[in-house]
Order: sequence, then C-alpha cells, then structure tokens
Amino acid sequence: MAIRILPENEIQKAADSFQQPPLLFANAKNLYERRAKRLRSLAENHPFADYLEFAAKIADAQGLILQENPVEKPQTAFADVLPLNVKTLQRDAKWREYLTALLAELKPNATEQMLGTIDWLEKASNEELEQLADELLAQNYANCSSDKAVFIWSALSLYWQQLTQYLPHNANMESGEGLHHCPVCQSTPVASVIHFGLAQGLRYLHCSLCESEWNMVRAKCSNCEQAREINYWSIDSEAAAVKTESCGDCHSHLKILYQEKDPHVEAVADDLASIFLDIEMEEKGFSRSGLNPFMFPTE
Repeated sequence: MAIRILPENEIQKAADSFQQPPLLFANAKNLYERRAKRLRSLAENHPFADYLEFAAKIADAQGLILQENPVEKPQTAFADVLPLNVKTLQRDAKWREYLTALLAELKPNATEQMLGTIDWLEKASNEELEQLADELLAQNYANCSSDKAVFIWSALSLYWQQLTQYLPHNANMESGEGLHHCPVCQSTPVASVIHFGLAQGLRYLHCSLCESEWNMVRAKCSNCEQAREINYWSIDSEAAAVKTESCGDCHSHLKILYQEKDPHVEAVADDLASIFLDIEMEEKGFSRSGLNPFMFPTE
C-alpha cells in the first residue's frame, strides 16, 4: 500500500513526522458550488457550452441533495486498508436515493434526448441499477451507455464523497509506487493538480469518484511510473494553466492543472472543458489514463 490511512490509535504517534499531507479530502461544503461556478465560467464562448452547462446543473443538484439528505455516519468502522474500496465496500441504497433526486432535479429542464434517459432510469429496477453501478465501478464502461453512466456515477460519487468525511483524516506515505489508483476507493484519477499555497509545487491526483486527492511526485508517469519519455502538451501556450502529461512508455496521458497560473482551475471542470486537447492526444496515439465523470469512454 503506497498511501495508508492511519487508524485513530496511530494518528498522534505519527503526527510529528507529517510535513506535507500525502492525502487530501474534499471540502464537501463548497466542492459542488465551486465546480458549477467554474463550469459556467468555462462555458462562455465554448463550442460545447451546452454540455458544460448541463454538467454545472448536475453539480448544482449534487450540492442541493447533499444539504437536504446527507449520509449518516456508518454504524461499523471502515477497514484500515482501502476503506472505501469500490470492489469490496457494501454500498447501501442511499446512492439510489441520490440518483432519484438527481433525476427529479434535472427533469424539468431536460432536453428530449435527456428525457429518454431519465425516463429509462426512473423505470429501471433496483437490480438493473445496481448491475449498472457494478459495471461502472469495475471500469466495464462498455456495459453502461454513457448517457446513463453520467447520472449513475454522479449519484455514486455523491455517496462515496460523503463517506470519506467519516474516515480518519491522516495518512502516511509508505512508498512512492502504486499510486495511479485512489488510496481511498481505488478509482482512477480525473487529472492531477499542481497546488499553490502550503502545498506549493506539489502534484496531487484528483479521484474521479470520492473526490480525494493524493500526492505523487512530478516528472514521472502517473499511470506506469516511468520517467524516461515524459512530455507536456498544451493547445494555447507553454504558460497554459491546463496541459497534459504524456508517457512514451505506456502511451497514456493525463491532464495536469497549475493553480499558480490560474487559481480557479478545478479538476473535473477544466479537464472536461479541455476536450480538444484529448482529441489532439488521441491523434498522436495517446489514450487517457483517467476518467472524467462527465465524459465516459465509448466502446
């Protein structure tokens, strides 16, 4: 285990050794508000403005549902290792409540195409919804159409993100290897963020599901951890706040956002808005190593 969440009885013992935190948890109070605001800002004069606005409405709905129907503290303690592992966590029906609420919030202003998807999800059985959730969490994206995946993942993410608030918020970096997947839930990252402020210059990968961030050293591939053929690409200029990091070893790429160049960058929003960079990288033979919750890979 590269980054391990410390149980309560180890936190005080290790406190003196902490310098920069290897693991950061999302601030649920402003996460969705900040994301929606950034999406709307990026939508101005964007060719895909309508879709960015749609994503912003989902973020709005997530924030509203969080206030009205929060997850209660679990009765049993989480496991010390990979506490919210998508493969082992026994999720309860709360996430389906969130899906129902999301659909209700978005339905009044939905497009005709979106209404078809919402109608299908509203009529789906619990078993069908759980099966689709299992497929998404197992990264079998071809088994769940992208129109349904966006809604289901948004509900799952809202559920998982809240569960992180009940974990001990201290962790220990035990090695610098095996860091492509989230140390909390084992999902893939959306993008990496170069922080400023107290964590000046440090790279953190942002989880696509539970919204946690974990530290990984720069200048090596976040996917295969090689450092021989790392390159950085941007569309605008070398000083762009959004670039992508490519690896010539595994032929993957992952966006990298620089807070010092734009303090308003947000992992999900800026990754989604920079879709043309993904298209350019695909033409160069590089595939995304991460997942954006509003842009699922097609079959």
